[in-house]
Amino acid sequence: MQLSNYLFFTTHCEPALAFYTACGLGKVTHLMRHGEGGMPLRNPAMAGKIMHAKFEGPGICFYASDNDDAEPMRGSAHILMMDHEQQTTELFGKLAAGGRITTPLAIQPWGDYYGKLTDRFGVQWMLDCPISSASDAKSQG
Repeated sequence: MQLSNYLFFTTHCEPALAFYTACGLGKVTHLMRHGEGGMPLRNPAMAGKIMHAKFEGPGICFYASDNDDAEPMRGSAHILMMDHEQQTTELFGKLAAGGRITTPLAIQPWGDYYGKLTDRFGVQWMLDCPISSASDAKSQG
């Protein structure tokens, strides 16, 4: 058994997945569109939108689609457990572009280098780098 998130967008799945690819998280490895290749088309306005996509990268696997009846994203977040402070800082900056930072990236009371944001597509992300990894990154940098 493996738990994976499934992100539901209304009509912005394709640009969101392109954004995550540009951030360096991975790439789309499987894609089906509403109304193409025998896929059903319940609503003509959804023609060509993403019915189902799989996104994969090193340590990352999630699914996503466009659904005209999708509820706004809330109450869940992707947490990325990072290995290096610099990598954490760079990815946080990329994901935050056009979004909203809810917890600035910093050493937190529990000792990890951590920050939380909601990206421009409404997806919440938490990036956490244990302090021992952050210290290792500083000594190597």
